[in-house]
Amino acid sequence: QVQLVESGGGLVQPGGSLRLSCAASGFTFSSYFMSWYRQAPGKERELVARIGAGGIFTYYTNSVKGRFTISRDNAKNTLYLQMNSLKPEDTALYYCARRSTLGDDDYWGQGTQVTVSS
Repeated sequence: QVQLVESGGGLVQPGGSLRLSCAASGFTFSSYFMSWYRQAPGKERELVARIGAGGIFTYYTNSVKGRFTISRDNAKNTLYLQMNSLKPEDTALYYCARRSTLGDDDYWGQGTQVTVSS
């Protein structure tokens, strides 16, 4: 069955960095677009970044452009999110998701918490 398992979250000071990972299994990872979302308490879930199946296409929401980098290693079936210059407003539960061929996100991980605080 399809599984997505995030890791790498934690507590970091403002200006710090974290690298999130999403280990995928149960499907042909290299055939699918993948996404990172986040949800802060009391807020709606928002798309943070998306990457094409081959890793060439990328999209970022405006608030993270220039600070976050999405990447993937198709040989390792793993999705990454490198987060630099972190701000308190980046605090959220971060999820990875598989983009289905129908254009929706059909499988989600359980999330990894990122807290940016001094």
